[in-house]
Amino acid sequence: MKKTPIFITLLALLGLMLAACGSATPTSTATVPTNESTTNSDSGIVNASAQTSVTEQRTAVDDEIVTTQTYIDLYNQLNDSVVNIQVVSEGTTLDLSQFQIIPDPENPDQELPDDFHQNLESIPVQAQGSGFVYDKEGHIITNNHVVADATRITVIFSDDTEAEAEIVGTDPGSDLAVIKVDVDPDHLKPVVIGDSDSLQVGQLVAAIGNPFGLTGSMSTGIISGLGRTLPGGATSPSGVAFNIPDIIQTDTAINPGNSGGPLLNLSGEVIGVNTAIQTNGTTFGTTPSFGGISYVVPSNILTQVVPQLIENGEISYPWLGISGTTLTDDLATAMDLPVEQNGVLVYEVIEESPAAVAGLQGSDEQTTINGFNAIIGGDVITKMNDQVINDFDDLLTYIVRQTSVGQTVTLEIIRDGETQTIEVTLLARPE
Repeated sequence: MKKTPIFITLLALLGLMLAACGSATPTSTATVPTNESTTNSDSGIVNASAQTSVTEQRTAVDDEIVTTQTYIDLYNQLNDSVVNIQVVSEGTTLDLSQFQIIPDPENPDQELPDDFHQNLESIPVQAQGSGFVYDKEGHIITNNHVVADATRITVIFSDDTEAEAEIVGTDPGSDLAVIKVDVDPDHLKPVVIGDSDSLQVGQLVAAIGNPFGLTGSMSTGIISGLGRTLPGGATSPSGVAFNIPDIIQTDTAINPGNSGGPLLNLSGEVIGVNTAIQTNGTTFGTTPSFGGISYVVPSNILTQVVPQLIENGEISYPWLGISGTTLTDDLATAMDLPVEQNGVLVYEVIEESPAAVAGLQGSDEQTTINGFNAIIGGDVITKMNDQVINDFDDLLTYIVRQTSVGQTVTLEIIRDGETQTIEVTLLARPE
């Protein structure tokens, strides 16, 4: 099914670009109808519907007990694997020219240096997040934004043991980072990484972390959406943020301090890293807090990124080098294509990119659709290798998850109404 058209141009360069909220434990609402729950005095037979209601009620209560105990066991099993990460970073720079300087009343004629207002003072910032133990070598996974620009990182385990950590590798593109501590291996209880591709909407999940510094906090909820995208910390040469694909949406309660902590399935496997929350804006002087929607980097991106960070300290992503949008019904009609045609309409081809070298063509026409300006006329990508591309997210996800730097892929495109194929050799995304 096609997406509702949006005619305001939105650029998104292909590559890897840059949580969750909780619900209460399920409760039973089954009741036993009072008019059907008695024995018939003439026949001595219990009403069948009453017996069914009693069975349903008991089953619901039993299920609730099992679910509650599952959460308890989950917490006891995983809490020692989750750590509190405290960070001192370089912080922000204070521009003194923004402030009025009041003269010393005892020395009113004192003159300030000519360059006083040009001096900048750096103010260190303290922050905190969460993380979890990856292996017995002391590697710990967290978010890149938790440890970015850190001058000191302290890891605190559930028994209050503290250890200084060093950064092993960071990836702004996936907002993941690996840090390492040197502690007794008995403190290191690695998690099990699950398969995020097997997740389903409605599945029960839980998060353990340190919201607002409240260490060892657990929240529960469900998977409320799959296949989202989230802007990462890496940007294209033109300044557009690359998106992280396959983001998990959850209603598990995530707040500041949960970043970098694990999202867990009920088997105790990590199926994602809690990364961001959706808020309705903030008020000056307040801290953003959970608004019902949270975003989680999936574990299958973690398993792709983390080994490379441990080995190389960084990761390279394949890059196509276009900006574009999902082809909507209205755009297809404006380009004289069948209304049911799906794909990605290429807006712009970045100079010297793999797409430019291969000869992909961007859009060179404008039209008006429902009163909005729309760009049309470029190539429409309908397949990459054998993967059908229905929308922009399909293309982004395939490049990030299924291709590698230096790989040559085959694009099926529609140009001027005709289908043709083009081979493109993907390069590393530029810094």
